[in-house]
Amino acid sequence: MPEPAVVKPTSTYRVQLTPDFGFAEVAEIAGQLRDLGVSHVYLSPILQATPESRHGYDVTDHSRIREEFGGATGFREMAQQLAAHDLGIVLDIVPNHMNTMNAAFWSVLKDGPESPYANWFDIDWVDGKVALPVLGDDVEPVVDGDVLRYHEHAFPYPGHYRLVDWREGPGYRRFFDVSSLIGLRVEDPAVMFATHEVIFWLLDEGLVDGLRVDHPDGLADPRGYLERLRARAGNAWTVVEKILIGPERLPADWACDGTTGYDVLNRVGGLFVDPEGKEPLIELFTRLTGQPADYRQVMAQAKREVIDLFFGAEVERLARVTSCAPEAVRELLAAMPVYRAYVVPGEPPPPESVEIVERAAATCSPAVRPLVQEVLYGSAESIVRFQQACGPVMAKGVEDTALYRWFPLACLNEVGGEPDVFGIPVEEFHEFCARMPPYAMTTLSTHDTKRSEDVRARLAVLSEMPGEWAAAVAEWSAQVSFDPHLDYLAWQNLMAAWPISVERFTDYLLKAAREAKTAISWVSPDPAYERRLRAFAEAAVRLPVGGFTERIDPYAMSNSLGAKLVQLMMPGVPDVYQGNETTDFSLVDPDNRRPVTYPRKPETAWDSAKLLVTTQALRLRRRLGGEAAYLPLRAEGERAGHVIAFARGDRPRAVAVATRLPVRLAAAGGWGATTLTLPSGTWRDLLTGCLHTGRIPLAHLLGQYPVALLERHDL
Repeated sequence: MPEPAVVKPTSTYRVQLTPDFGFAEVAEIAGQLRDLGVSHVYLSPILQATPESRHGYDVTDHSRIREEFGGATGFREMAQQLAAHDLGIVLDIVPNHMNTMNAAFWSVLKDGPESPYANWFDIDWVDGKVALPVLGDDVEPVVDGDVLRYHEHAFPYPGHYRLVDWREGPGYRRFFDVSSLIGLRVEDPAVMFATHEVIFWLLDEGLVDGLRVDHPDGLADPRGYLERLRARAGNAWTVVEKILIGPERLPADWACDGTTGYDVLNRVGGLFVDPEGKEPLIELFTRLTGQPADYRQVMAQAKREVIDLFFGAEVERLARVTSCAPEAVRELLAAMPVYRAYVVPGEPPPPESVEIVERAAATCSPAVRPLVQEVLYGSAESIVRFQQACGPVMAKGVEDTALYRWFPLACLNEVGGEPDVFGIPVEEFHEFCARMPPYAMTTLSTHDTKRSEDVRARLAVLSEMPGEWAAAVAEWSAQVSFDPHLDYLAWQNLMAAWPISVERFTDYLLKAAREAKTAISWVSPDPAYERRLRAFAEAAVRLPVGGFTERIDPYAMSNSLGAKLVQLMMPGVPDVYQGNETTDFSLVDPDNRRPVTYPRKPETAWDSAKLLVTTQALRLRRRLGGEAAYLPLRAEGERAGHVIAFARGDRPRAVAVATRLPVRLAAAGGWGATTLTLPSGTWRDLLTGCLHTGRIPLAHLLGQYPVALLERHDL
């Protein structure tokens, strides 16, 4: 039989499934999503997870579609409803790990290496037993028949395990520092098939068109996994959640269509950040917090701390397999600048991988030299275990620590972001787009972003008015203060998420303080500190912070619409995170995973404009197709630096134009005589209905909205 035709999305819409919003509810919004213009609904994980899970990344049974969502029958009915509206489905899959509460791991705990599931998990057997970090008090475990019970935990009795203090690392590879999520050995073909069987039959039946692969850097062999996935999935559209730092690029030999878009998110955001705000904002930050002006120093310290806090077991295991000192392991892990340098056992390490490891080692003591040899040219286990350890250290040290300690401008503190890099030149952005794979995902908000795109749009304005911002912070701080390590982050997020309830703001600050680990942490609570934090949040919300927000919102709206238009029209497959077709002022999870109300009804002019831009751009993308050429357009005139513009199509069929740095533009008196010359032909602005041709004054083109979306009218 001929292989089914591959359906590549023109755009996706991410939906967070929960026990309250399952397959039937997704089917109910099919018409709204089709009218919006998306081609595919992108679902969070659908396999059976712990019953109360709100995210689905804690799978417990790979053989079942989650019952709380409607099970296999509900999925099929939803797929039929979506297909009736010309909508396909993209699935989020989790090959790296699963919840420890599963039948396969129970079998391993009971029967040890003799279990038929022993090869499923990456276990460090010591004297035939695996360490389980659960003990936390003087209560003794109780034998109840063939079960050993300890508080809410249950284990087979007797078994091949030993219970250890919960602060110790487990005797198995896990997801980051989460001991309840155990690593899977999908490099074993039998394990891969068993954990993907439902995904494969959904693909085989044509119910699913694409896959988003969660955390490939955790796998023993990401490249090999993607090759096997593509061979079995029949060239289904596949993107990977790969975090790229700075100039880092996705490995060219990965069998996928691109990343899930954090690299795009940070570059699009950079277009709307004024580099002239860097020095005054860093000065304000250091003066208020006492933190150093050098972010790299803070990041290095944070990585060293999390290695000691969370990854002792991983360090000891690496030291054992490499025959190197634990301190050398800690040093090199802390110095690694990226999530992974891709070295494959049995192959010469790529020059770029060698350069990354050597550059890291150059900042370390001479004691790391033997370790460098081992992780580049040593045994398969030495190479792979080091690769798998780098990502967790980056994630916990940077994403979950340093970004909560160093925040002169918090819109830069995103996954894969560099908070000391203020702004990106337009030419650099054009060069990035020229290299973009045509079917990589692009995004502005996800379930994992530190704050939503519209919160970041407001924060970006501060880079253009650091003096006014400093004065506002001084005024508020004179009335309410709490912890200098937290207050400035609080003011940024209170202003940018306004209006926000005391409960949401308090929850955010508690998470931020715990992640920063400067006063409290998830493992070291302080009830007195937390009471004072709650009191600070209550008092801060009562201050007139909203007045400042209202003053900057015209500029923030310009940034928001500009970033949205650029993301939706640049190369790649644009994703819209649930609800972000209108404004969304959410903070980090779980705040950004709150239920979304449909249909999305505009409540403000900003809402209406964002919905208009999103709808028209997504519909145009469906007409344009996925592989349209990208052509930079350059304005002429004194204010040319305030515009980003480009055309799409070999004979251009679409043009996107967005305003940059609107505060400085307004201060200069507007566009003046600055013009943009359109490609030949007549063009209709899909936002206003106006027709344009030739050389257009930007004051005219952008007179009604700070953005323009043009489609060729004379085809």
